[in-house]
Amino acid sequence: MRCPFCGNDDTQVKDSRPTEDNAAIRRRRICGNCGARFTTFERVQLRELTVVKSSNDREPFDREKLLRSMRIALRKRPVEADRVERVVNSIVRQLESSGETEIPSKQVGEMAMQALGQLDQIAYIRYASVYRNFREASDFNEFLDGLRVDID
Repeated sequence: MRCPFCGNDDTQVKDSRPTEDNAAIRRRRICGNCGARFTTFERVQLRELTVVKSSNDREPFDREKLLRSMRIALRKRPVEADRVERVVNSIVRQLESSGETEIPSKQVGEMAMQALGQLDQIAYIRYASVYRNFREASDFNEFLDGLRVDID
């Protein structure tokens, strides 16, 4: 593993342990060159996933992009970081075990919205406002009216 600080290719693993949900291995490393310490995570990847955008462009699935978008929606909300990690791990496992290598971006977005709906309603609305491209207040009203119908 290359040191992120000095670029040295020779780093040593000092400690390895599974993450809380046993979905990854957390490794503490030290660089033999500069002495810097850093953490890496090792995850099982069942298959290479490609996301197909609405424009028909294709890009490799990026777990960190999904995690980042969910964290933005959950910013300043009372949801623990490990719960978000578990939800993202669950979404990734579902996508990898679907048998498909090309996943429509709409499917990823809907899965993220569904997960956020169960984690935090405010984060769900925040995510929906970007994902569904709300342009004005009436878009929020229509969305919230739909939520009220689902709840009743």
